[in-house]
Amino acid sequence: VQVELLIIRHGQSEADLLGVHEGRADFTLTKLGELQANTMGAYVAEHLPPDIILASPLLRAKGTAEILQKFVGCNLLIETDLMEFNNGVLAGLSKEVARVKYPLPLAGRPLHIPIEKGESELEFRFRAERIFHKIMQDYQGYNRVAIVSHGGFISQFIKAFLKQPNESEFGFATSDTGLHLLEIKEKARIIRFLNKQEHLKGEID
Repeated sequence: VQVELLIIRHGQSEADLLGVHEGRADFTLTKLGELQANTMGAYVAEHLPPDIILASPLLRAKGTAEILQKFVGCNLLIETDLMEFNNGVLAGLSKEVARVKYPLPLAGRPLHIPIEKGESELEFRFRAERIFHKIMQDYQGYNRVAIVSHGGFISQFIKAFLKQPNESEFGFATSDTGLHLLEIKEKARIIRFLNKQEHLKGEID
């Protein structure tokens, strides 16, 4: 197996401006988010064109992926496992209301306990593992696969790539339209770069 995974976070969404818990709440890109996605699309088309794009069905990621597709012209497929953390009752709630209505337990929520109407951290991690292995199996004929997803999910996906334990304290931040490039060779998993944003420099300040 030899494949590159170009992992891309969506552009700014309306939820970023509203101060709400996003997760499964389905907000669209802002005008700035669309501009970020267009700038990213032009950059990726020139420097790192993928052979196929896989995207979360949530509007902010799907919209970003559609803009990328416009620049590179390859197929775009929706993979539901690429969705952000299922934060159940918190989706779309303002952070102030959520703190009062659904306070986090003092010791934190145990890994195996799901948030009400949502998923647990363990289920989230397992979902990332599942789609990682599915991509390795189903898309191994491609040289470079672009994956358009969400900040929380991308962190879990990179943990799966690195074979980190479930309780790892390491996380991987991704800014709006941040790019990560991972490579899988016969016996090696290589990080080329994490959270690259040079496409935004000078374009959007």
